Amino acid sequence: MAAATGAGGELGRQLWSALRGLVKTGPATGEAELVALSEAPHDVERARALSEALSRRAEQDTSFRTHLTQWQQQAQLLRTGDGDTHNAISGGTQNGPVVQGRDFSGITFSSPPSRDR
Repeated sequence: MAAATGAGGELGRQLWSALRGLVKTGPATGEAELVALSEAPHDVERARALSEALSRRAEQDTSFRTHLTQWQQQAQLLRTGDGDTHNAISGGTQNGPVVQGRDFSGITFSSPPSRDR
């Protein structure tokens, strides 16, 4: 559900996109539940329904189970915060904006060119 609600910023969006792609492969099992959860991402019952549909599908399809397990491992990394970013600036003067953090999306900067050229 963290991926569905956008938790984790860009990583959350990537995980949600990967889950959509996984669900759309093969039989349609889980697609309706996925759409329902995307329409109400904080709805615990919809999240539970998706989980149950994916579990049933994984029981019947070993390839899907393997891919779903890989997706779950990636989602677990997001949930636990593994993959933290460590930022460092070195090497002299920085001429322009410097952003430190993790999982940025849609950032733009408008600054004049440096006169030190």
